Amino acid sequence: MTPPSTAGSAQPDRQPARTPPERGGQVPAAQIDATGLAPGYPAVVWTEGGGSDVGVVAQEGGCGKASAEVGDQGPARVVLTLVETRPARPRMCTMDIRYPRLSVRLDQPLGDRRVVLRSEQRTA
Repeated sequence: MTPPSTAGSAQPDRQPARTPPERGGQVPAAQIDATGLAPGYPAVVWTEGGGSDVGVVAQEGGCGKASAEVGDQGPARVVLTLVETRPARPRMCTMDIRYPRLSVRLDQPLGDRRVVLRSEQRTA
């Protein structure tokens, strides 16, 4: 399993990205299964680096920090879990939502495999 990734732009976007970065190739919507995302979560996916790097738009807010994890990398699909980790102890946090771009490395190029997106929240 690939370790979580927080690589991406230094400053997360305040609005969900609608298109991939200029250097990325957008994955067609028909190739993305976003049924595992929370309502309103952006479902933007792109590839870079010959298809071995997959980029996604995550969602984080307040004291939360977004990361992406690669799960199953079978011949027909790749499962990506978008995680928002929040502090275990309550504290004062801003009430904003941010949309950082994250990237994960696959064992093999994505090709025509389906991308299954899931989201979850965790406590640090």
